[in-house]
Amino acid sequence: MRPHAGIRVTTLVLAGLAMTVVAWLVLRWVAAGAAVPEAGWVGAAAMLCLAAGLVVAGRQVRTVRDGIPNPAVTPLRAARTLVLGQAGALTGAVLVGWYVANVLVLLPDADVESQRGRIWPFAAHAVVAVLLSAAGMLVQRWCRLRPSDDDDEESGRA
Repeated sequence: MRPHAGIRVTTLVLAGLAMTVVAWLVLRWVAAGAAVPEAGWVGAAAMLCLAAGLVVAGRQVRTVRDGIPNPAVTPLRAARTLVLGQAGALTGAVLVGWYVANVLVLLPDADVESQRGRIWPFAAHAVVAVLLSAAGMLVQRWCRLRPSDDDDEESGRA
């Protein structure tokens, strides 16, 4: 039986596209007469902090996986780090969809300077969300156990 591969990039792309379509439809319906909400810097800062925390936790798990002992990293903590990395990857993908949908709603009025000024923060948030998703995928990769020679010999016998 093949081990579970975890979250795949195609899953992230599909989640981001689904969120883009749904958010675009909702924003077009809701914001027909109202303005699209502003993108504050707090959201981008929070995503960057989460991505940095994921990378730090994932690096600790990776060092233990590579044979350097660290009593603070238990198997339960490693499993939680893996799940947090996967959650971060999915959250980042969905947030990319949300911010891209906001950009798409504002895009028809991009010739107006004030609207163009509102598009750039959403685009920057989308880039930061991509970084969060990439950090989650990196942590997922770092938390994977490497196949050993013993596993290969056993699978050859079966």
